[in-house]
Amino acid sequence: MQFAPETQILILNAAILAIAYLGIFPSLRDKSLAQIMRVDLVVSLLAIGVAAALFWGSGTAFNMIFFSANWAVFSIVTLMIMEAPLFYAFARKHGIILPGKHR
Repeated sequence: MQFAPETQILILNAAILAIAYLGIFPSLRDKSLAQIMRVDLVVSLLAIGVAAALFWGSGTAFNMIFFSANWAVFSIVTLMIMEAPLFYAFARKHGIILPGKHR
């Protein structure tokens, strides 16, 4: 069964974020903002790298509701949208102070 390209990237992003927020981040000894950001950079590069392996050079247009985008823009934007509430909930649960926020 073949999924639409948008669905493939959304499933990829969801799987990688699930592994990160249910496995990797909770197991970190140092749950500081700096450490989370370092690990998140690697996780994000993994998601973008897999999307690149699937769609680089394919010329596939991805529907972003209001405009079409290439695989890279679609992957980055949807990853950010999907991760924002997960990160905020994780930071709140583990007492990570975000810049501009006070306890």
